Amino acid sequence: MAGGITVKDVSAQEFIKAYAAHLKRSGKLEVPEWTEYAKTGSFKELSPYDPDWFYVRAAAVARHIYVRGRGVGIGALAKRMGDAKRRGTRPNHHADASTNSLRKIIQGLEKLGILEQHPDGGRKITSAGQRDLDRISVQVARAKASA
Repeated sequence: MAGGITVKDVSAQEFIKAYAAHLKRSGKLEVPEWTEYAKTGSFKELSPYDPDWFYVRAAAVARHIYVRGRGVGIGALAKRMGDAKRRGTRPNHHADASTNSLRKIIQGLEKLGILEQHPDGGRKITSAGQRDLDRISVQVARAKASA
C-alpha cells in the first residue's frame, strides 16, 4: 500500500461514496428488485430518494465491519443503521433499521468474497476484502491530495 493508508485513515463519507461507486461499476453485487420500493426502516415514512441507496448501504456495512475488526451480526448492524422514530407529540425513541436489506447486503458481500463467517458469530472481513477496501481508500487519499 502507498504509505500504509487504510480505511481508518480516510474520511468515512468520502470512502463510502467511492466504494459504493466501485460496487456499482463492478456490477457484481446483486441488487434485489424490491429495493426501488423498500424503506430502510420502520421509522421511515418514504423509501430513499437515491436510486443507488443499496450500494451506499453495502459500502457502509463493509466499512463498519472492517473498522470493527471482529464478528458483527445483523442485529448490531440494524441497531447501528437505525435512527429516531418520531412519535408525534411524544418523545422520540430509537428504532432499528430493516434487517432484510442488511441480510441481503451481507449475503451479496459474502458472494463477492469480501465478508466471511466469524467463528464466534457474525461476519468478519476477508483478507481479499481488506485488500480491496484498502485499495479504494488509497484512491480516495490520492484524490484528496491532488485536489
